[in-house]
Amino acid sequence: MTALWYFRPLFRRHAGRMAWTLLLTMLTLAAGIALLGVSGWFLTAAALSTAAVSFNLFGPSSLIRGLSLVRILSRYGEKLVGHDTTLRLLADLRGWLFASLFPRVPYAARDLRHGDLVSRLTADVDSLDTVFLVAIGPVVTALALGSAMAVLLFSLIPGAGLIYGLALLAAILIVPTVLVGVTRQRGREAVSASAETRMAVIDGIDGHSDLIAFGQTAAARAAFASATDRLALARRQVGSAGAWAAGAVQGLAGVSLLGVTAFGIGALRDGVLSGPVLVGLLLGVIASFEATAAIVRSIAKLGASMAAAERLKAIAIGRPPIADPVRPVPLPDGSTVTFSNVTFGHDSARPVLRGLDLTVPAGGRVAILGPSGSGKSTLLALLLRLQDPQGGSVSVAHTDIRAVAQRDLHRRVALLSQDTPVFLGTIRENLLIGRAEATDADLWHALDAARLADFVRGTAEGLDALVGETGRTLSAGQARRLCLARTLLSEAPVLAFDEPTAGLDRETEAEFLSDLARATRGRTILLSTHAGLPEGAVDRAYRLRDGKLEPADGFGPLLRPEDRAPQQRSAPAD
Repeated sequence: MTALWYFRPLFRRHAGRMAWTLLLTMLTLAAGIALLGVSGWFLTAAALSTAAVSFNLFGPSSLIRGLSLVRILSRYGEKLVGHDTTLRLLADLRGWLFASLFPRVPYAARDLRHGDLVSRLTADVDSLDTVFLVAIGPVVTALALGSAMAVLLFSLIPGAGLIYGLALLAAILIVPTVLVGVTRQRGREAVSASAETRMAVIDGIDGHSDLIAFGQTAAARAAFASATDRLALARRQVGSAGAWAAGAVQGLAGVSLLGVTAFGIGALRDGVLSGPVLVGLLLGVIASFEATAAIVRSIAKLGASMAAAERLKAIAIGRPPIADPVRPVPLPDGSTVTFSNVTFGHDSARPVLRGLDLTVPAGGRVAILGPSGSGKSTLLALLLRLQDPQGGSVSVAHTDIRAVAQRDLHRRVALLSQDTPVFLGTIRENLLIGRAEATDADLWHALDAARLADFVRGTAEGLDALVGETGRTLSAGQARRLCLARTLLSEAPVLAFDEPTAGLDRETEAEFLSDLARATRGRTILLSTHAGLPEGAVDRAYRLRDGKLEPADGFGPLLRPEDRAPQQRSAPAD
């Protein structure tokens, strides 16, 4: 329960809507209990009346109609407010989870695979609304209305009130408590097996070619079958426990009904209450147990919700791999980028970069060439401080980036990677990710620079044209240019491009790289690419080999460490 308590600030934001949902739920159940009780009293009294002409039919029938209308309206309001609250709550939970996850990427725990992360972002978040909107609400409602019913019974039939109160208390508190204890471990297993199932599916899709090439399809199929078997078993066990709990609640309802009937007949014989009133009370007792059924259904899922809360909390409290300094220094103006004797490796025993030196003066354009795995993307990741080098330093504007706040660094450096996505939405919405306060004129300027403006003007909706999921309405070249326009819209003076032409044909690739120099004029550029570079695309090109840079054929020499200081001082932007 500690993990669930951790999320109380998120749910406190919706306390007002939750209170309205609870109030409408109570009104709905109260109207239902009153409707059933009044109906039973009315029908019984009408049947027992020997002078029907003197029996008032209009008052009770009007009351029944009124209670029916109240129940209908309150049920509608409960669903409307409850679903709105649930959706708002889930949106806040996902926003909180993304905000918690971003500073922790790349995630330090190597056991957090893609499928597991997807499970936490979807199923684990969805399970938390069960705790607060489906479990707590019915418990509070049942306690409030059950207490009112017990007080009424005790005032009329003390013995019946005592039996009813004890039975209802057991149905609301004891049975759910036992159910939580029984299903908690099974809920954990269900959450774990569900995550494994998602991982097996995603791994199978992403690695389909490799599984076939290495003859591992049978092993992958067996792993998936094992995960689904575990999931099915855990859910069957939770369902079985829930069924037993529901049966126990119905048994308690039966005991309560028998007790009220037995003591009620005695009260009827003694003339304490009439037959119609006794029938109304019996039907009210049955109706009052309606809330306990919802409690059992939701409490059966509480074990899974607790496990999901623990998994989400683990992300939030995990230590970020990169942390801001305690006292960050301001990042001065300028866009000179310097790598000084940088050594880095994901495995420190086998560094990818070995004493690497590079200076890119303000406004300079440098290409980094090399085969896959040589460390080109790693170099850009170090510039963005997604990792810290084991040796040496990375500086922007002559300031070690480890000494500045990450938000200041990321305002200065923008990245366009090979897998930068186009999101489901409009062209405008995709561009505004680069700069939320940009005007339409800014958007068109960025599109012009990326040579996509003519295409956008040719659409009927212009900036409001939908691009579809992952940009499916765009060609590969148009999608890359839209991502380029988004990057250009950023005011960052340093732009890092990691294989920006990946997936493009040779002609489109050449056009894209030719336009890159024009579109980024005046900014400092680091370009990591396999592509052939057209003339004028960059000022210098270096090849990354054995962890160090060497001049690529046809380009100027690599700057030596002792040559850096004069060039940095003469950079006009600094």
